[in-house]
Amino acid sequence: MSSHGGSIQDARLRVLQLNVFGRSDPWPERREALRNGLRKLNPDLLALEETIVTDDYDQVEDLLGPGYSVWHQSGRADDGTGISLVSRWPVQQVREIGLDVTERAARFPGAALIARIEAPAPIGSVLFVNQKPTWQRGYEHERELQAVATAQEIEKLAQDDDVHVVVAGDFDAVPDAASVRFWTGRQSLRQCSVMYRDAWEAIHGTEGGHTFSPSNPLVAGGDMPLELGRRIDYVLVRAVDHGPTLRIVDCQLAFAEPVGSVWASDHFGVLADLAPHPCRDRG
Repeated sequence: MSSHGGSIQDARLRVLQLNVFGRSDPWPERREALRNGLRKLNPDLLALEETIVTDDYDQVEDLLGPGYSVWHQSGRADDGTGISLVSRWPVQQVREIGLDVTERAARFPGAALIARIEAPAPIGSVLFVNQKPTWQRGYEHERELQAVATAQEIEKLAQDDDVHVVVAGDFDAVPDAASVRFWTGRQSLRQCSVMYRDAWEAIHGTEGGHTFSPSNPLVAGGDMPLELGRRIDYVLVRAVDHGPTLRIVDCQLAFAEPVGSVWASDHFGVLADLAPHPCRDRG
């Protein structure tokens, strides 16, 4: 569990990535499973996708209740679907990046939200990013361009060596896809390169961790009945010259089991516990 302040040994930053699947059926039962699960997990930062926000309804507020700072994507779909960024602490500054990088990408309201948050010492300043690129299977070209666009914007904002960067999102791409390989420092794109540590891989290696799986009846009975299972949701920590600026203590799937017969979402979440390093690379 997080410790908000205190010594470097007990400080934790708990990050949850979760696609909540809007209000798709069975919503009343899923709502209860999500509300109870979120309270039990007690995350500090949340990247949420497929949240519904309309003039008379805020799904994030409905699920989380009071006590969080919330920022919603402005360019949402007609039914109010979009992404949301949530912090236990006040959000000081937010940049929203539209990811309509091609004509095909413009058909889906992909976006990134970049928030500056001041977490208690010894963690300090954090840029927290929710990245939601284009979802279609054959659109990896667009996801590559979208990854570069967001990463370049982050680099403009992360000139201060003392700021941590945590990127989370439903990337709709597997670990060996070019867009994810770019994020994890395995290849460059468009003469640009960055390096982020993949929280799941840091703890579990390269196997397993499917977050979109036919073992979930909401997947098998949904729009993709031929789905074989993929790891497409991530929590990433930015690295500087000598490695990531936050230590990845643990990473597990969240909402990966039914509550009774109820599955909370068609995606499993990714829950990562991060901690400050005893020694930081100040470059």
